[in-house]
Amino acid sequence: MLKRLVASLVAAALVAIVLVAPAQAAAPKTYQVTGPVLELTPDMIVVMKGKDRWEIARDAGTKVTGDLKVGAKVTIEYRMTATAVDVKPEKAPAAKAAKPKTGSR
Repeated sequence: MLKRLVASLVAAALVAIVLVAPAQAAAPKTYQVTGPVLELTPDMIVVMKGKDRWEIARDAGTKVTGDLKVGAKVTIEYRMTATAVDVKPEKAPAAKAAKPKTGSR
């Protein structure tokens, strides 16, 4: 009886860990832009926000609700994703110039 209780508690703890762990992973922040669609391509939506033209990439996994067409007012939810990172080498600290010795005579 005690073995079954311990086994049940261990199983419940494992299930809780599996279900909670993915929820704790931090997802990148999401942003939104709203405006009329200026252009559409299979891999991009262009939206006018105020006086600014926003080009947002899209792919086959982009969820679209409604009739997406040029002129439609849309709200696009997006995330910023790095495509390349160029790390610059650190500069070596400048060597201090030796002060010339002055003789006292």
